[in-house]
Amino acid sequence: MSDTLVITPTYNEKENIEAIIRKVFSLEKAFDMLIIEDNSPDGTADIVKRLMQEFPDRLFIKERKGKLGLGTAYLDGMRWGNEHGYDYFSHNPDDLPRLYEACASGKGDVVVGSRYVGGKISVVNWPMGRLLMSYYASKYVRIVTGMKVCDATAGFVCWSRRVLEKMKFDKVQFVGYAFQIEMKYTATRLGFKVYEVPIVFTDRVLGTSKMSMKIFKEAFFGVFNLRLRNWRKY
Repeated sequence: MSDTLVITPTYNEKENIEAIIRKVFSLEKAFDMLIIEDNSPDGTADIVKRLMQEFPDRLFIKERKGKLGLGTAYLDGMRWGNEHGYDYFSHNPDDLPRLYEACASGKGDVVVGSRYVGGKISVVNWPMGRLLMSYYASKYVRIVTGMKVCDATAGFVCWSRRVLEKMKFDKVQFVGYAFQIEMKYTATRLGFKVYEVPIVFTDRVLGTSKMSMKIFKEAFFGVFNLRLRNWRKY
């Protein structure tokens, strides 16, 4: 058993999931992997279960009854990891060792794979409209919340167990991409250090993005709600 769990939510990811799993297990450092599967009609779960026979005791799946939201998928994965004794939690294969090392060495309690650290934009294959929306969304989050995190909307994050044990998952309000902002904000409010590691983000080649205007609106207006909660004790 590894000390680090890679949490990967999936919905209709049959084109990508095998490549992602094999990428994680090809890394020099050993990582375990938990797939949070939201009842994909395309057979994603069947691919994972086949690979579980090839990677016993390293690859796990938690199947849910339907599409319940990205945030709740991560929370379910974090609960599962806490129950099974993992010390560090992350998502996605690229740059995993770098994020793990930064977290394990104490540079940060939460380590973010950042597309925008140092004022640079490191994104490949995104249309200009989406790139600008993401970049200025992070700026907007910093202004409203006061967080000193360049890539507040990033989903590539390594969490130490001590942070997750302090969080009250039942108080997490957002289920879409705003979840990423809320979790980082909560960590800073609890006094933990967020450290950013620069990465080059390459957009998916296969499958389709799950981003929508509804998700964007939740994030945009939800940031104000986070600020209003600032006076309350978490």
